[in-house]
Amino acid sequence: METISLFDMNDDTKLPIIKDGKIDIVKAEFISAETFTWDELFKGYDKLYAITYSSGISFICKLLSLFKEAEIIFGFEDVLNYALHEIMAHQSTNIERIRESASKHKLDLISRIDEGSLRLLVAQGELSHEKIYLLEAADGRKRVVMGSANMSHAAFSGTQRENICYMDGDNAFEWYFGVYKSLRNSSTEDITVQMLQINTDLTNIENLPISKTVKVNKVLVIEPKADSDTLEEIRYALDTRSLAAKYAPVLPKPDKKGKIRLLPETIKTARSQMDEAAVQEKKLREVFPQLVVDVDICSVVLNGVHLNLNPSSEDVAKDVALFIEYMDGFDKFHGNSERTMQTRYFEFANWFFTTPFMAAIRYTASLNNQTVMPYPIFGLVIGLSGAGKSTFLETLLKMMIGQKPVLENSDFTKTDINKLRRNVCGAPVVVDDLGPDRFRTHAVEIIKNDSFGVGERLLHYPAIVISANDDVKVVAPEIARRTIVCRVAGSLKTTDMLTARTVRRVQANIGIAFYCEYLRRMLDVMPDVLDELKHSDGIAPDVLALSSKIICDIFIKYADNLPAYVRELQLEDYFGEHKNSEHIKIEIGQSWRVNRDAFVIEKRINRLSYNAKEVYEAKNLTKQLPKDLEASSSREWVYMKLDKACDFFGINFRNVNFVERFFSK
Repeated sequence: METISLFDMNDDTKLPIIKDGKIDIVKAEFISAETFTWDELFKGYDKLYAITYSSGISFICKLLSLFKEAEIIFGFEDVLNYALHEIMAHQSTNIERIRESASKHKLDLISRIDEGSLRLLVAQGELSHEKIYLLEAADGRKRVVMGSANMSHAAFSGTQRENICYMDGDNAFEWYFGVYKSLRNSSTEDITVQMLQINTDLTNIENLPISKTVKVNKVLVIEPKADSDTLEEIRYALDTRSLAAKYAPVLPKPDKKGKIRLLPETIKTARSQMDEAAVQEKKLREVFPQLVVDVDICSVVLNGVHLNLNPSSEDVAKDVALFIEYMDGFDKFHGNSERTMQTRYFEFANWFFTTPFMAAIRYTASLNNQTVMPYPIFGLVIGLSGAGKSTFLETLLKMMIGQKPVLENSDFTKTDINKLRRNVCGAPVVVDDLGPDRFRTHAVEIIKNDSFGVGERLLHYPAIVISANDDVKVVAPEIARRTIVCRVAGSLKTTDMLTARTVRRVQANIGIAFYCEYLRRMLDVMPDVLDELKHSDGIAPDVLALSSKIICDIFIKYADNLPAYVRELQLEDYFGEHKNSEHIKIEIGQSWRVNRDAFVIEKRINRLSYNAKEVYEAKNLTKQLPKDLEASSSREWVYMKLDKACDFFGINFRNVNFVERFFSK
């Protein structure tokens, strides 16, 4: 056998080094084809060195019994982009399989690892697609087995087609052993005896091989591949999984023996069910507007019609003026001190307008191992009845798509919402007046699904916007960090019809010119955002900041006077530590003004106690107060650090005219 290597060799390690993007080619000569059983192919050798992707642990157990010494590297079968979480999941799953199979087959792997005759390794980085088996005998004989076969019974028993070759001799062995050592030294970690012990909890990441490496080396750098070819392979895998998920519900399930019987009638029934699903999907698309914002070609299509992204200055100025007039109407609302309603509603509008971009941003972030948390796709508007929530959301939809569709809250279920998100594009879906029970039952699970749309490569699914009355008091931390929460305190008397007439007139006359201008400017910067996500060092691009700057620039150009609430924002304005506690600040402030008996100030122990009247109210307040207040509760009482409470609420609780009181907990 003649070997031609397109690699240079490192003088120190004698391991292959890739040069100029070339790959190694082994030139082999065909001698003959033979028929072996798997044990005949491997028998007669003392040492085994192997690289395998997919593996059958029971087969490995049989194979190991043939060798006095063995070393196996387990690669990644289903890992897509070698992200850290995928590597750790692979290591945990592989170790658990090895542990269970070894116990089942009464194979004492622990003793063999402990005595040094067996070494099992798992990959921590990208692994080549090589399947290599290097065999060495005490008398000096050497064999290389390679090809398509993974280390499994199916591969080596003849039950599936494989391409298997072997070469005997020193030349082949030494060259392939160099390849093996290169992989082993650069990207693997040992599975230790402790990891295989039954009582080891592999959900504790400190028990994983990768954690052991970090402890020894102090740092580990994982650099996933992100070139275009790799991303295309990932997309293909995701597309295949997505299509498989669509086929699964309509195809027959295995019988008790694991067999699947597929008949012509079965295929006809499955086709009928898929056709019915397609009809239902089409109905959804007809009811809800389809807004497709395509960053790659700088195009926006609404219900099949390309939008003009160069509206006239007059039309943009008209829309801006009508929006400001609409927002001025909140001045008539009771409880709207310092125009806080306009401030909160503008913050929400800024996010609302970005939502047609969020699906593509989240997909790009996921594909490149970046967090999706800075790109929320859920919004929640909470306020009293009469706070103008419904008409505000309707007005935003009119500005975006010229329509104001709203989903009935009775249709808000996990199944229906996810079906809608798969079939509706772009414009947010508004669910009006959702009650607390339905929110807890359906919304929480939907919101916590961070991976929605990634596996199906959905690039245009809509945001979900929920309006709720003030009875949805608590937004759990895991929901708050995934949701744009807008709390408004004001309300309007039913007898005041002036503002209602203004709303009708604004909604009748406002167009989509402002939003078309906004979209054109956003499309100018979005390629840079997506490119930054592909090459980011962990700092997420702030899309909400970019959006607010664009809105401010438009208002500065087209508005006669710039309202104070129109301002540049940052992600911190939405998810800052104190952001989701502001409504509590208002509630406590009002209580302090009208009911001082609800408070107990204990200066000597630096404690402020507040009587929330109900046990559940006390628990709710405790969950939502900032951490630095060190809040706790007992029955209806909430306890906080006095000095921190003074700072947070902006109230000098120490300056009181009544005597400090104590009470038993």
